[in-house]
Amino acid sequence: MDEQFKVIVIPVIAAMISAIALLIARGVAFGFLHRWAEKTETKVDDLIIRAFKTPSIFWCIAIGLYIGVAISDLPEKYTFYFSKTIHIIIIFSITIAAANLAGRIFKNYIQSSDLPIPTTGLAYGILKGTILVIGLLIILSVLGISITPIITALGVGGLAVALALQDTLANLFSGIHILMEKSIRVGDFIRLETGQEGYVEDITWRTTRIKMRPNNMVVIPNSKLAQSVVTNYYLPEKKMALSIIVSVSYSSDIELVERILTEEAKKSIGEVGGLLGDPEPVVRFIPGFGESTLNFTLICYVQEVGDQPDVEHELRKRIFRRFKHEGIEIPFPQRTVHIVQDKNL
Repeated sequence: MDEQFKVIVIPVIAAMISAIALLIARGVAFGFLHRWAEKTETKVDDLIIRAFKTPSIFWCIAIGLYIGVAISDLPEKYTFYFSKTIHIIIIFSITIAAANLAGRIFKNYIQSSDLPIPTTGLAYGILKGTILVIGLLIILSVLGISITPIITALGVGGLAVALALQDTLANLFSGIHILMEKSIRVGDFIRLETGQEGYVEDITWRTTRIKMRPNNMVVIPNSKLAQSVVTNYYLPEKKMALSIIVSVSYSSDIELVERILTEEAKKSIGEVGGLLGDPEPVVRFIPGFGESTLNFTLICYVQEVGDQPDVEHELRKRIFRRFKHEGIEIPFPQRTVHIVQDKNL
């Protein structure tokens, strides 16, 4: 009984006491680190603390097991298995910590910079997946499992998997192509050739999500999006032209109408949100002669496509009030009817 107590119970108690002591020290240390991180301006220290908070629990347990095994008189074969287990726990926890930390730093860096790289689920997943695969290969190597046969088996079975998952792989590689080409980015306002338009919410490994103005979500497979004709209103820049067609009576003074439209547009700069003064608003006598009206086009620039409705709404109100004040008529459709009488009647 004394021998069994010495071989089993004492190492178990030592392992538990060591692990508990390390967990308590870990809690105190993280409490201090949290208070210190709140006083700093950078977010990197917060990301590092959050990334290592959970894996550090496994490290405490692994160190406790190591101490228990070190003071025990277990046979060598059992010590070998315990050592392998400890190594696997440490490697697994470090892999998880590295993947989480890399993903969070990647998101924080892209969000705080002006780089045209989206922090999408696809980019984030590729980064974390790569680190996890490397960690898995290291664990297999520690276990003494040869990686070469696994790679060979994956190569042979990869063809069958690729044939079975053609649509899934097509969407995956189309998503990667969209990200690398940067023709569509998260946050861009786009219009599909089918007529749907909205802001790109996310580009995942399978689909792209587009939030429409009525607050609906359009989910389109990446392969379909890559093959579609897409208008991106944020490329090459967000600033864009707004054309407003204004019709007046044939009796109106052309120069006066042109001057009024220009004055109202310039007067609205700084008063109407989203309306830009550079380039300056211009008026063109286009499309010109209509069936019942003279048609002008007021061309001005807005900050982005989302400003178009409000700017056009406000400009049309101001132009209408000015036309009424100046006595310029906006006529109803007119038709001239010629009546031909038959002389024989």
